[in-house]
This record gives sequence, C-alpha cells and structure tokens, in this order.
Amino acid sequence: MIACSAVQESSTSTVSAETKEVKTAEKQAPAKAKPPAKAPTKPLPQLMEEDVIPSLKAILEAQHDLSEIELSFQDDRLEGSFLKNENTYSFWAFFPNGVLTGPKGFSLSSYGSGASTVEPFLIDEKKITGKHIVFWVEKRLAAQGIIPVWKD
Repeated sequence: MIACSAVQESSTSTVSAETKEVKTAEKQAPAKAKPPAKAPTKPLPQLMEEDVIPSLKAILEAQHDLSEIELSFQDDRLEGSFLKNENTYSFWAFFPNGVLTGPKGFSLSSYGSGASTVEPFLIDEKKITGKHIVFWVEKRLAAQGIIPVWKD
C-alpha cells in the first residue's frame, strides 16, 4: 500500500511582505507632474493688436500685387482693406459680443461695392486662438481668388 500526503506551506507571510513592498513602492512613486497653468486669455482687442493684425499684415504684404494694406480693430470688428490691380477690396470679421466664444461673422466687398452677405465665421472651432483667425481670414481671401491658395 502506498500513501501519499501533501502538505501546503503557508505563504501568508510571504504574500503580505510582497504586498506591503508593492504598496510602499506605489506610495513612493512621484506624483505625475501637473501641466503648467494656462496663460490667461487675452481680451479681444489685445489679441487682435498683438497676435492677429501683425500676422495677417505680414501675409498680405507678402503678396506682390497688393498695396495700400490697412488693418485695424475697433468696435469688436477686424477691418481690412487693400488694393489689387487698382481695385479696392475690404473685409470685416465681426465679433458682436466682444468675445471669441460668441457669434462671429465675415463679410467681403470688392470693386467699391457694398459688403457681401455676412457669412458664419469660425463656427466649428472649439478653442479659438489668434492663429485660427489669421488662418481663416487668409482662407476666405484665397477662396475668393484674391490671394493665391497655394504658397510657393
């Protein structure tokens, strides 16, 4: 007759020690670094004067066939005008509530005529920056054939 017996050792003390080591290691791990605080958003007039107008002016001045370029921001409206081939073009980007998160519109006139229909402007953007405004004004002018779509 053969008899087998098996005795299981208690691993409670080993597991507890390992668990304590793991928990201690987790507690000692440095906390994730918090992202730096976001800079406060600029008021709309300041954003236009510091970020939008200089960038947009540089884009328009780079076009060899545009002259008498004027850009300004007043009464919650970015206004621009220039000459191309002896024809006057004017555009307006409206911010009626004085903030980027409110309603926005865009209008363009050419050849001395009145303003075109006011079109929605920046309606799909979640967080609008000065770069977005410059980009979309440039794209609107390119869509009308006033400035080239493609850059060399």
